[in-house]
Amino acid sequence: MRKSRFTEEQIIGFIKQAEAGLPIKELCRKGGFSDATFYKWRAKYGGMDVPDARRLRELEAENNKLKKLLAEAHLDIHALNTALGVKR
Repeated sequence: MRKSRFTEEQIIGFIKQAEAGLPIKELCRKGGFSDATFYKWRAKYGGMDVPDARRLRELEAENNKLKKLLAEAHLDIHALNTALGVKR
């Protein structure tokens, strides 16, 4: 997945500027991103503060790690069942 060139802090700053009354078209032009990107960010980060965004990033990383561990466990179980000749 491509990493954004903007940090969560910058993204939240852009959203706060839009909430303060800066037109979205002008904000996007100054920031160098598209309208669609802004609306995607607003859907994900709208109403958040910087500590909330940091916590979200930590939770997403932990969730990915747990998913990987679960997938490895299922592969191990499948390999053992295949080696022992267990049918399901």
